[in-house]
Amino acid sequence: MEHIRNFCIIAHIDHGKSTLADRLLEFTGTLSNRQMEAQVLDNMDLEKEKGITIKSHAIQMNYKLEGVDYVLNLIDTPGHVDFSYEVSRSIAACEGALLIVDASQGIEAQTISNLYLAIEHNLEIIPVLNKIDLPHAMPEDVTDEIVELVGCRREDVIRASAKEGIGIEEILKAVVHRIKPPSGDPKAPLQAMIFDSVFNSFRGIEIYFRVFNGTIRKGEKIKFLGTNKEYGVDEIGVLKLDKQPRNEISAGNVGYLISGIKVAREVHVGDTITNAINPGELLKGYEQVKPMVFAGIYPVDTTEFEELRASMEKLQLNDASLVWELETSAALGFGFRCGFLGMLHMEIIQERLEREFDMTVITTVPSVQFQAFLTDGSKVFINAPSEMPDPTRMKSIEEPFIKAQIISKSEYIGPIIGLCMDKRGVIINQHYLTTDRVELTFEMPLSEIVFDFFDKLKSISRGYASLDYHLIGFRESDMVKLDIMLNGEKVDALSAIVHRGKSQDWGRKLCEKLKELIPRQMFEIAIQAAIGQKIVARENISAIRKNVIAKCYGGDISRKRKLLEKQKKGKKRMRQVGNVEIPQEAFMAVLKID
Repeated sequence: MEHIRNFCIIAHIDHGKSTLADRLLEFTGTLSNRQMEAQVLDNMDLEKEKGITIKSHAIQMNYKLEGVDYVLNLIDTPGHVDFSYEVSRSIAACEGALLIVDASQGIEAQTISNLYLAIEHNLEIIPVLNKIDLPHAMPEDVTDEIVELVGCRREDVIRASAKEGIGIEEILKAVVHRIKPPSGDPKAPLQAMIFDSVFNSFRGIEIYFRVFNGTIRKGEKIKFLGTNKEYGVDEIGVLKLDKQPRNEISAGNVGYLISGIKVAREVHVGDTITNAINPGELLKGYEQVKPMVFAGIYPVDTTEFEELRASMEKLQLNDASLVWELETSAALGFGFRCGFLGMLHMEIIQERLEREFDMTVITTVPSVQFQAFLTDGSKVFINAPSEMPDPTRMKSIEEPFIKAQIISKSEYIGPIIGLCMDKRGVIINQHYLTTDRVELTFEMPLSEIVFDFFDKLKSISRGYASLDYHLIGFRESDMVKLDIMLNGEKVDALSAIVHRGKSQDWGRKLCEKLKELIPRQMFEIAIQAAIGQKIVARENISAIRKNVIAKCYGGDISRKRKLLEKQKKGKKRMRQVGNVEIPQEAFMAVLKID
């Protein structure tokens, strides 16, 4: 066991984690030149296309130092704020972390957030200054920032360039010397924690685990303490680029397990695996994930509902931060109410459903979770506008607030504060990290930053600002339900819960947007935005008209009038029976309201 090291790589998005992981694998000879490619651990097409890591990826390397063979288990983690749950799970399976900071960008919000996560779990932090080969790198300044943040000595910071392969050997030596070997007793009762799982259509569910105590052997009977189910161990092994079977895996190591489990609901990330005959205690798992954004996902073709359910279960195996429950909608039929960690997470899930499972889905307007206090003293949670109680029964409504940390260059302070004030934010603190970099702290409603806050922040700061946020609780607010009506009928999938001060403006813009997107019919369509019984905005889509008096040339006016009256009656009847087709773009229009 003293020759095993478990560590993960943490950093802000785009500071070079995946490239560094590539170099480490190359240097230790884990991969041959033929297997080597950029972002080798990112095995999803989406990850390669967007150039970001979405999933944590575990891989084992062998490294020889001073004549001793070491086994290094590396986990590469995502950097985006929406995937911080992946990072927290990776950290729980490790003893050390490489904290990577870009020498040209310096410390950013997610760097600090991930560092605190690692410190909470008592990990050994090895700071690495990456991209020192760039012409605009500032190694001295950024080293000062790291020393101040981590509280280490200047000589502890390793200078590297993952692209050029500089400093890779120093990093591996630091991993061996500074990170302590895993603790645990191979002879104690088995305790292993599941930190990830993936669905394989041929072999059932593959479980990735870390053994804390005891030894797991092929052919044994094991038990999952969370679900209380027993299985036989068909195959275990370690994770190289391909899976390599072994006969046993003992304390301190990371591996995979296949036991022919077919039902996705039986596997929970954070559950403890133990021996069925000699069971160990339940390990303290991960805290339950708290979704930030809720949206409905519905199949475009209602007959595909069961397929969508099966796809969601398989996807949840691979992404433990996805939360969902059944929901029905008058406009869209049966579907799911899903909880996501953010807008990027929601976009990725929708994309993965379409690519990996061939499902075409409609996503409704995202909203956050509110809590309402009723006049009878009870409290209800509102995840969707359709769940909003009648205003006469409601005493007050509270919305979730967040604490947002924004790090930016000092020249953009004005526009950033303006943007946050516009989103009902309150500035709490302003702290200069260096002469031209400042950290701003705001308290603001989560519902305001859900849609396009991050995009706007990036554009006003020319890409320099970085954002990190966490929930601080609920506060009372004046929220109202805004309904959209087409020809007097409410479309529940387009409803939204908005602040009263912004509701009229929001309603007007949404009606204008829908007027552009809904195709014209043979009859006139009235688009209205309403709060309760009060209409706050209206737009009309005029009817496509056939010229019925084209055949009347000259002659009496009463003949023409008769034809026009007949057309008018027909239009009226058509409007009563005709239904309006709403394209998918219309549901997403709400997101693009400025």
